[in-house]
Amino acid sequence: MLMKTKVLALDFGIKRTGLAISDEMKMIASGLKTVDSRTLMEELKAIIPSESIDTLVVGEPKFTDGKPMQLEKNILLFIEDVQKLFPALKIVRMDERFTSKMAFQTMIDSGLKKKKRQNKGLVDEISATILLQSYLK
Repeated sequence: MLMKTKVLALDFGIKRTGLAISDEMKMIASGLKTVDSRTLMEELKAIIPSESIDTLVVGEPKFTDGKPMQLEKNILLFIEDVQKLFPALKIVRMDERFTSKMAFQTMIDSGLKKKKRQNKGLVDEISATILLQSYLK
């Protein structure tokens, strides 16, 4: 029987990284969690095999004019490390411009109180979910 695989998306940041995961049919994106970026690799070592991840979607931070942000250098080094650890993993880059704004708007639209909306970790997780959802479309 063919093993069902999932897609994992990352909204990578210097301090925190938001994670979102798909269902086995690769139709629905759900926020997974936000982790300290310093422990991200350890998290991936646990999540990728246990959740049967075959594709990793990594946000591509750009300025509104399309130029890459400073963070891109860190992301490229991170991707290199991930590819060494998981050579069979497909890595997809997606433009993540406006995902944080969309995440914040989603929080407002869903009626979250101001105190909850100030939780930057939740914004990162929702951003990763938005990124994954646009990949799955």
